[in-house]
Amino acid sequence: MKKTFQLEIEGRHRDRVVDALKHELRKYVRRERRRALPPGVDFLDFDCRFGLAETGAEPAHLSGLGALIDAAAREGATQVYIEILARPGHRQAWPAVPAIAEENP
Repeated sequence: MKKTFQLEIEGRHRDRVVDALKHELRKYVRRERRRALPPGVDFLDFDCRFGLAETGAEPAHLSGLGALIDAAAREGATQVYIEILARPGHRQAWPAVPAIAEENP
């Protein structure tokens, strides 16, 4: 999803528009996670970018998008650009941790 969302819509309260935007993003992520995974893929990971315009979008974490949207709305932004792209994720084994010898006094 690559989309520019308007935060000011005539006839709608700004807070409701922001809530609807967050709901649409959560709905999109849920829909993407329900898709069948390709062979050899453990999970879907998401690459996200956020900005006031497409040219100024910077990488962001999926869990931080809500806070970024709220901050932009508080600052009076009229629109925000959000990009969420699903990519295959592969689980990696934990690194081996050396056993700690217990000392008995």
